[in-house]
Amino acid sequence: MSSDRNQVIGYFAYDSPTKVICTGEACVIAGSRQATEEYLLEIDPARGKFRTIKKTTFDEIKRGLLLGAAYAFDKGAYRRFYPLAKHEGLGVMDADFEKHQVEGLRFLIIQLKGSS
Repeated sequence: MSSDRNQVIGYFAYDSPTKVICTGEACVIAGSRQATEEYLLEIDPARGKFRTIKKTTFDEIKRGLLLGAAYAFDKGAYRRFYPLAKHEGLGVMDADFEKHQVEGLRFLIIQLKGSS
């Protein structure tokens, strides 16, 4: 399972080490670099290209969740995250992204109960 912990789940962006790009309530984890870039340009066209984009692994996300962080996953990232999280016993749900899209939602927000 140690190789699973190092599996890249997706990408996140930040302005500085302490200012991660969020949906307002959760750190955005996109399934590809391109999806991250598109989201950044959508929310702030003037600054979108000037943010740092980095890969993030399952272990990094798990540590954040256990510390109370909330993450906003797109479909691609959650598809990689969910089976690993379920295997680790994290209390996460399966996602119906088609339903989310019909409801106008782009991201699925995950935060572990009792961690905040």
